[in-house]
Parts: sequence; structure tokens; C-alpha cells
Amino acid sequence: MMRQYELVDRVRRYNPHTNEDLLNRAYVFAMKAHGSQKRASGDPYFSHPLEVAAILTEFKVDDATIAAAMLHDTIEDTTVTREDVDKAFGEEIGGLVDGLTKLGKLDFVTRHAQQAENFRKLLLAIADDARVLLVKLADRLHNMRTLQFMPETKRARIAEDTLDIYAPLAGRMGMQSMRNELEDLAFRSLMPDAYELIVSRLEGMKAKNGAIIARIAAELTDQFARRGIKVEVKGRQKQPYSIWRKMERRSIAFEQLSDIYGFRILVDTVADCYAAVGVAHTTWPSVPGRFKDYISTPKQNDYRSIHTTVIGPGSQRVELQIRTHEMHEVAEYGIAAHAIYKDAGTSADAPVVSESRAYRGLRQTIEALASDDSEKFLEHTKLELFHDQVFCFTPKGRLIALPRGATAIDFAYAVHTDVGNSAVGAKINGRIAPLISELHNGDEVLISRAEGGSPPAAWDSVVVTGRARAAIRRATREAAKAQFGGLGRQIVERAFERAGKKFAEAKLKAALPRLARASIDDVFIGVGRGEIFSTDVVRAVFPNFKEERKAGPAVPLNESGWFGLPKAADLVFRVPGESDAAEALPLRGIDFDTPVRFAPKGGAVPGERIVGIRAPEGIVIYPIHSPALVDYNDHPELWLDVRWDLEDAPNLLYSTQIVVTLLNEPGALGVIATTIGEYGANIDAISSSASGADFRRFVIDLQVRDIQHLNAVLSELRGKSVVNKVERASG
Repeated sequence: MMRQYELVDRVRRYNPHTNEDLLNRAYVFAMKAHGSQKRASGDPYFSHPLEVAAILTEFKVDDATIAAAMLHDTIEDTTVTREDVDKAFGEEIGGLVDGLTKLGKLDFVTRHAQQAENFRKLLLAIADDARVLLVKLADRLHNMRTLQFMPETKRARIAEDTLDIYAPLAGRMGMQSMRNELEDLAFRSLMPDAYELIVSRLEGMKAKNGAIIARIAAELTDQFARRGIKVEVKGRQKQPYSIWRKMERRSIAFEQLSDIYGFRILVDTVADCYAAVGVAHTTWPSVPGRFKDYISTPKQNDYRSIHTTVIGPGSQRVELQIRTHEMHEVAEYGIAAHAIYKDAGTSADAPVVSESRAYRGLRQTIEALASDDSEKFLEHTKLELFHDQVFCFTPKGRLIALPRGATAIDFAYAVHTDVGNSAVGAKINGRIAPLISELHNGDEVLISRAEGGSPPAAWDSVVVTGRARAAIRRATREAAKAQFGGLGRQIVERAFERAGKKFAEAKLKAALPRLARASIDDVFIGVGRGEIFSTDVVRAVFPNFKEERKAGPAVPLNESGWFGLPKAADLVFRVPGESDAAEALPLRGIDFDTPVRFAPKGGAVPGERIVGIRAPEGIVIYPIHSPALVDYNDHPELWLDVRWDLEDAPNLLYSTQIVVTLLNEPGALGVIATTIGEYGANIDAISSSASGADFRRFVIDLQVRDIQHLNAVLSELRGKSVVNKVERASG
């Protein structure tokens, strides 16, 4: 535990005129008040307020704030009263300590109501004196640093409150260093696996690129020095939580992040900032759309800097943040940087404070909302302060809180699951808009509904909330059951008919144990989804049933791309274009004397569930996942039960099509072609198109042995750093 003189020495380093007597008295008072109390870690309780005070010395706060930090838990956790603190230290420090004290055990209906009222009290105290916020954030930071000693049941709640309230509040006040540490500590607690993965990737990247980073920093310094601009170059690494949040928000891989490393260029004057931009842009090519001037237009939290990205040494993208030393101090310490001590002749209790725009805005917001009841106050304050969330309204004024990037679909599911499932359109602020429209703070959203509707499965990739995604998947599963159940019944009835057996539900019900299904409907759904073959259902009811298969002759592919087929109960096709000695390619379940072809693009391959669809020209074979089958949902009479027979199947390659989105850089396509070749697959044809400035989209006609072979190729491609996305084409 820190000694009394060590704390005083820390304060004296930045404030030679510190009131040592005040600090010593606060130290002794708090230590006696907490007495033998222990923390969850087993340390003396007084070690906590002492560490909070030590954290605040990093922000160079005044003596009253340091004293309040040491005393901040005395009223709440000991027998000390507000009057005791006022008597010993005066009303100024007493007011700070009281502002940091939670409400007593009043008759709250819910914990949420108690939390809201405590939060209201805290913010009102912050509005009266910004130093309350500084102590509270330091208090939360030390609690997060020692979170491992808390009971596991409390850790998640404390970490979530940190991410939801305290880290955004630090960011709103411009205290970026405080915000970064709060976010990363909470992230490590809530998602330890993700945290460790990102940290390990960062360490690997640092080991790999350390020399390049040092070279870039040296060349930056040299270029500015040649132009007569005195600069200090500092490397910057993006924080793990910021990396994870960006990956989640943009659905991109770690390798696709271009701003993990950057450089801060610190200069003496504002004029030097703009001169430095000129040097950077005339020395290296700038990246279009990556220039932001927060000096002429500061952020709401007083952040001022110029951001630009150039193609720097070694053709590396280099992000530069150019600012003065004073701007850098404000960027790191926020409102704490506005308390500046004169070198001499000034009492330690009289800092020269210039009210920051960030704090002034916070205070005005809190004062404007002060008349609301506690829970509305909490909601409205979040609306104003925490820009990582979007707050929208129903036409009746109900407030809906959503993550940033949420769509009207997310809004509909937040209102009610039935509203989301039946949503067909939206009006945003009175104007018709697509359901996939991204929402912004203050939007009023009206959802148009069609009763009995079902959400498209594609919505799953559009929404950002877990509630919407879960509801969409649930509804999609139910719709699939309805679709495949009807299809499965027809397939089973036809299978019995082909076998010369009479179908009866009573007999099928008796055979359920042999099919490992709980109900007849489960059997039909299993057959429709390809999980159970129809002939297996027949065998379950009639164990002595034996299926006979007949092989048809090899048939050539005609000009229209169709196989000409003889009539047979079960047909075995030969590969078109092969000689009579070619191995047979088995397809079973076709009993019509009609031509057959495979659907384009997605192309079925052995091992996956396939379906035959009657068409005017013949029968088209689709993989069961093909989106084209949706067009036949209302025409079950066109569906045929077709499947591969992989017994003694020939060792041949079959055509399918995949879509790969690659980074637009030299050698990327070569990596893909090499990977496909190494896995024994073959590229039959390829076409490409632009997909934004940084990516190209390739459509590849691929030949593989079977579905396992295809999945292995896709899995290996997804692991390549140049690949943004890979998927099968939709047939």
C-alpha cells in the first residue's frame, strides 16, 4: 500500500504549492474511518481510496480533489457523516464527497430504479462540480483493475456498467486514456477469449512489423526536420476493444484493418499543424477520403487534431494524427487538462480552470433533464451522452434504444417479435424508407406490417441486434419446417407408391423408434430436409423391403444442356461426353422419360441433398439450399425426391460455382489459384468485377469431387489473409 509521503510527493511534482497539511489530514481521517475493513482481495479497505487518489495525480488535479478521493467512501461505508466531513475539511470537500455517495436504502421497487436514481444523483453532482466526475472515473478504474477479486456473479454487471456508462462518459469528457483502459478491462472480463485472441494477434504483428514501424517513424522525423518543422513522432497502437468493435461493426477480419498502427505528429503551433500536412501530402501520396480536420471543427468533447492517411515508406498505409502538444494533452486527459497551475504565487486550492466545451455541454444537458423522473432521466441522458447507441421513437413516443448501425428491422423486433416477423416496410420521420435503412438518434419509425408474413432468411445478415437475429432464425426454422413437412409427406407417399406398398400413418407411427423420430411430422420434415431418405422410411415400415435399381445407358449432353433419359424407376447416369467405358454417375429417383440437367451457378455435387423440379423442358436438379427453390414453394407437385448414390461412385470432378472477394493487391488471385490447386480442385472458368476501391469480386467455376471436398476448399480459402469473403454462388 502506498505511503502517506509517497502520495504527497506525487502531488508536489506537478504542484509545488500543494497543501501538505490538507492531504495528510485527509489520509489519516480516511484511514481511521475505514479501520479494519477489508476489500474482497483481502487488502485493507483504505488501500482503495488511496489508489484512487494516486490515479488522479496522473491527471494533475487540485488538492481538494485528491482529498475527496481519499474520503470518497467514508460517508457511504463508515459511520462518518456529511457534517463530520464538513467540520474537518470544509463544505467544498464535503460537497464533493457527498456527490460521490450513493443513496441510502430507500424503498425502491426495482434495482433498475435504484441504479437510475443513483446515476441521476451522481450526474447532478457532476453538473455542479466536474471534479466529482474525475473522482468517480478514477474510482471505477481502480475497481476494474481489481475486478478479479469480486464474486463472479458481480463481475459481468460491473463490466457491463463500465462499458455502458462510465467509459462513454470518459470519452464524452475527452479523457481518452481513461476510456481506453476502462473499455479494455471490461472487454477482457466480458469476452476473455476474444480479448486474448486480439492481443496475441497484436503481439505477432508487432514482432513482424517492428522494424518497418521504426523505419517509418525515423523517415517521418527526417522529412519534417528537413522542412524546418520541429516535431515529436509517437507511435500509436489501436486498443483491443476498439479493434474488436470495428471488426464487429464492419464485419471485417483482423487483417483488413488498416489503422491498427498510426503515428502522432506533435508540433508547437497550429500553423505548424497545417505546414506538417503540406509536408506529408507533398512527400507521400495521400489516400482519398481519409482527411479530417478537427482543428477547424473540433469534436464535441474538445478533441482537436488533423487526421490524414498517406502511402508512406515501403508502400505502407500510414495514418497520421497531427496536433499541438496542448491539443495532445486535451486529447488524452480531457476536462482534467483544463486545470492549469501557475508556477508560483498560487495557492494549491486555487487552480486556474477554463471550462471546457465538453463539460459545459454535459452540464447544460443534465440541467435541462433534471426535472425528469429517475428512469426517464437515465434514458434521456444516455440519449444525449452515449453515442455508441442510437435512440429512436415509435409514433406514440416510446423510446427504443439500439446499437449504432441498427436498422429499421432491428427497431421492429425491439418493439415486439410479432412486429418484426410481419414487417414489410417502414416510414422514418414520415418518409417511406427501406427496412434495411440505418437509423440515427431521434428518428421516429413507423413499421408497416402484413399479418401472417415471415421474415426472409437474408435479414439475418443485415440486423445487428441479437434479439432480431434470434427471432429471424427461429421464424426461418418454423417456415422451413412448414415447407419441408409438406414436401416430405409427398416424397414419402410417392416412395410407398413406387415400392408397391400402401401408405398408412398408423403403420408409420409404429415405426417411429426405428427412425429415431418423435412424431410423424418430424419424419416428414426430416425427409423434406434431406436428413432421412424416403426408402429408409419404407424399410422402417416394411423391414423386408428391398429396393431394386437399374442402370441406364450412357447418354450424351444435347445442345440445350440436357441429358436425354430413358424411362426407368431408378436411373443411373453416365457422365456426358465420356466413352462407353466411362464410370457411371449415379442419380436415383427419376422415373420420367424426360431430359434432365443441373441448375446453373450453384451446381449440385455428390454428397449434398438434391431436389428435382419438373420444368417444361424436362427436370432440373437443384441443391436443397438453392434460393431458386423458393419460387416453387407453392407448387409441391413439381418436386421430385432425387438423390445421389455414392456407393461405387466414380472418382470424377463435378462443377459448381463460388464467389470470392479479395483484397485488391498484387498476388491475391495467385494465392487463391494455388490454394485451389493444392487441394486437388480445378478452376474451369473465372470472371471478376470491382467491389469498392479495395476489393475485387471473382466468380469461379470450380470442379470438385464431392461436398466434403468443396467444403475443405472453402474452409482453406477463408483462412487466407487476402480473402474478405468466400461463398457458394446462389443457383
